[in-house]
Amino acid sequence: MLEAWVLAVRPRTLPAGAVPVVLGSALAAEAGSFVLLPALVALCCALGIQVATNFINEIYDFRKGADTAERLGPTRTVAAGLISENTMVRAAALLLGAVFLLGLYLVFIGGWPILLIGMLSILFAWAYTGGPRPIAYSGLGDLFVFVFFGLVAVGGTYFVQASALEPRVLLAAVVPGAFSVNILLCNNIRDIATDRKVGKMTLPARIGAGPSRMLYLLLTVIAYLVPVLLWLSGSAVWVLLSLLSLPLAVSTLRTLYGSEGRELNSVLAATGKLMTIHGALLSAGLLFN
Repeated sequence: MLEAWVLAVRPRTLPAGAVPVVLGSALAAEAGSFVLLPALVALCCALGIQVATNFINEIYDFRKGADTAERLGPTRTVAAGLISENTMVRAAALLLGAVFLLGLYLVFIGGWPILLIGMLSILFAWAYTGGPRPIAYSGLGDLFVFVFFGLVAVGGTYFVQASALEPRVLLAAVVPGAFSVNILLCNNIRDIATDRKVGKMTLPARIGAGPSRMLYLLLTVIAYLVPVLLWLSGSAVWVLLSLLSLPLAVSTLRTLYGSEGRELNSVLAATGKLMTIHGALLSAGLLFN
């Protein structure tokens, strides 16, 4: 049962929740505004939303028949019968409730903008695969991931500590936003054939594997341009530490372009690793300012 819940949490996707908060906190520290408790609460809320979204994804993909035996990705616990649908519904509801209660502290600190961010995050955690027009089935999932796991997560984390928002914070937020989309692209490129069969028209299902790989490449290039722009806009040269992860990026891209089907699972894992290393190095560089 423990192994089943680990599968449901999807550890390889967790950098999408953690890295933006770490980066937002590093930006706050660079500005002399770092506050530990709001940073920790923001991290817990971000990871909670990430995991709850994964749980809800399991529920609705099972209901819509998207998680079939033909699927090439990791085992989905509800579809495989490892966790019952009702149990997963309760787990998702409890987790979102806990995130809401914990987030009230951030609302107390940051006011109505944080309340708005929190409510929208909970809403889209459900709407991503739930409801009559799920975002993940429309091809718009990548855009929402970029906004919420990039701009919103980094900007919100910075705001609850600094009580302000600077343009360069949103520039830095492009990095986790781009890598989060790349994680999603790996998942959806792998599942193009099975997704099309059930009408799950993700962006790769709509535009094909070739253009999706090109988008992955473009987003990776952008993620490596951002530290350079931050340096040119006033950050210390240490932000360029993130460029040390470039060999891993090149290796991941080569594997992406040479992989099909289940082989893309390793690219997904490598993308999460790349996001973590790049984000850690960028955050460390900001702290050395």
